[in-house]
Amino acid sequence: MADRAASVPSPDAVAADRAPTVASGARPRRSDATRAAILAAARERFAADGYERATIRAIARDAGIDPSMVMRYYGNKEGLFAAASAIDLRAEQLEAVPREEMGARLVRHFLERWEHDETLTGMLRVGVTNEAGAERMREVFRDQMGPVIAGVCPAPEEAPKRAALIASQILGMALCRYVLHLPPAVDLERDEVVAWLAPTVQRYLADAHP
Repeated sequence: MADRAASVPSPDAVAADRAPTVASGARPRRSDATRAAILAAARERFAADGYERATIRAIARDAGIDPSMVMRYYGNKEGLFAAASAIDLRAEQLEAVPREEMGARLVRHFLERWEHDETLTGMLRVGVTNEAGAERMREVFRDQMGPVIAGVCPAPEEAPKRAALIASQILGMALCRYVLHLPPAVDLERDEVVAWLAPTVQRYLADAHP
């Protein structure tokens, strides 16, 4: 499966399949709704079956459309996976943030992103079930979080290690809160999550030594 996953094109090299902003009061185009339905069904199917076993036919059935429509919009399964796994963490640069607030700012940012972007939750589910999804999540955190961490940590050469430690906190909470729905994690208010996680993330970001 790893060899197959390596052949999946990175969404960074594929045009992002994002619906255009709809003006207030305007009706979304039917094609936008169709694309959204396809991508939602694809994430569910990739999470349930894995990349190799998921089929265009099954995804189209889940979306309630003809398979030819999936092919029309995305070409093939590789193109569909690339579009379904396109993730922008929108991570802000932390250099301008007061040093003592960096951990809290980063945790709060990710909580807001998880709660407002279903793609993140969908890809986390895919990532824990198959190698293609896992590789995509690794790419996202390496390429988008690595530079953010390197910009503020005391030892830039340790940025990959520190980013992995931060991911363990953020992805761990996301898994418990948004995928597994563990009651204690779900019941926590956002400010509580920040209060618990921020000191640990702050240590990974700013402390010179463990």
